[in-house]
Amino acid sequence: MAEPLVRLSREELQGRPSIGVLTFDDSERLNAMTEAMGVALADHVAALRGDPTLRAVVLTGAGRAFSAGGDLGMIGSRAASGSSHPGGPPRRMNRDSMRAFYKLFLSIGDLPCPTVAAVNGAAIGAGLCVALACDLRVAARDAKLALNFTRLGIHPGMGATWTLPRLVGPARAAELLFTGRILGGEEAAQIGLVNRAVAREDVLREALALARACATSAPRAVRGVKRALGRTFTVSLEDQLSFEAERQAECFESQDLKEGIAAVREKREPVFGDE
Repeated sequence: MAEPLVRLSREELQGRPSIGVLTFDDSERLNAMTEAMGVALADHVAALRGDPTLRAVVLTGAGRAFSAGGDLGMIGSRAASGSSHPGGPPRRMNRDSMRAFYKLFLSIGDLPCPTVAAVNGAAIGAGLCVALACDLRVAARDAKLALNFTRLGIHPGMGATWTLPRLVGPARAAELLFTGRILGGEEAAQIGLVNRAVAREDVLREALALARACATSAPRAVRGVKRALGRTFTVSLEDQLSFEAERQAECFESQDLKEGIAAVREKREPVFGDE
């Protein structure tokens, strides 16, 4: 039986396996992204979505890379089919297959809980896009990060032109996408591409600490915040105020709010349930 391309392990929080750790596991190929790997990731995500105990998920890569990006063999075969019939049926087939490919890996964004990318090494092209699809990112200081699509001769995909401007602003996004240049982890932290840069050996530990910090907050409120942040660029302030008021009204009905108030009064850390 072939080894799994994506591994799932669980970390305990308050005695329960509340944090999931997903690991791209094709280190010999620097975790190059294939359809099979995408299916494996999407399957894990689908299973985790239904787990009421899940509070946070960390995504990382085995070996010395987070992900070196899309599999060059797959890209080359699509280029061969496209160039043989420019503008013909292969264009439609390539368009539809790439859209489906994006969906597999970007499923990480479907999780209702916070997600943290532990960028332990190179994150290139689509590999970096998957990290950008997570809510938070911790990178190794010596990691190589690049959206090198144009250097390869292909238009950016996997949500790069949508996610990047929202994180670093339109001017920096334009520079990084036009040039495809490589950034180190420290520069990525300085411009807001990642939340922080640490020593390579500390990346997973720091990402897990960040996941635990999210996971110890009230789960209903945290899930609401994730939904709110996901819509904030597409709605008016009035719409967002209504959304926030609705979520707060829901929280007024929860045991979590009672626990949070009690913890403040008793000067202790809150212990929230799974709601």
